Amino acid sequence: MSLDHDSVTPLYEQLAAILRGQIERGELTGRVPSVKTLTQSYGVAQGTAERALRLLRDEGLVRSRLGRGHFVVPAGERG
Repeated sequence: MSLDHDSVTPLYEQLAAILRGQIERGELTGRVPSVKTLTQSYGVAQGTAERALRLLRDEGLVRSRLGRGHFVVPAGERG
């Protein structure tokens, strides 16, 4: 899935939706790709990737580990 740079939906929301879908389908488990990997894979700025991950963290889908990255919260542990 790719991002639509011409859409009225902000890129960080589009990226979060892609990652959310992967998490919900069980395609993304464990460690989430790094901010650097996301920026390279999706052609977005670092701040865009960080904002998408923050949105997923606020939704309880991922948790951050300082210096280690972002990790998918197992379905049974989500609030």
